[in-house]
Amino acid sequence: MSTFSLQIITPDKVFFDGEVQRVIVRTTEGDTGILAKHEKYVAALPAGPVKVTMADGTVRIAALSGGAVRVAPDHTAILANAAEWAEDIDVEWAKRSEADALRKKEQSKTQKELELAELKLRRALNRLRVSSMK
Repeated sequence: MSTFSLQIITPDKVFFDGEVQRVIVRTTEGDTGILAKHEKYVAALPAGPVKVTMADGTVRIAALSGGAVRVAPDHTAILANAAEWAEDIDVEWAKRSEADALRKKEQSKTQKELELAELKLRRALNRLRVSSMK
């Protein structure tokens, strides 16, 4: 199968930079599969998984916490707020984060506090889902 260049970039670092066979990413409109020579495409990414089939055929899954994807025929770039491989997720920390988000959601006094708590909850639940996909 043909390969193409994939970069996953966070504000802190280049999370991944290499050749891949396929990428399946969750967009705001649903899951999108990307192969070599894909048409140009740009989409927003909510918190969700990204499934990467490496050049050697191995598959890795990462949790993304929002961002955007830009696809060109020979290169795909994912700009993410944060990214973490499934096997690197600290499940206990994610569970504590979920509990904290639920507590903040219940105690929120303003719409902004509620929105922030819901965002934190979505990120925690995404990390827990992705950690079980490894």
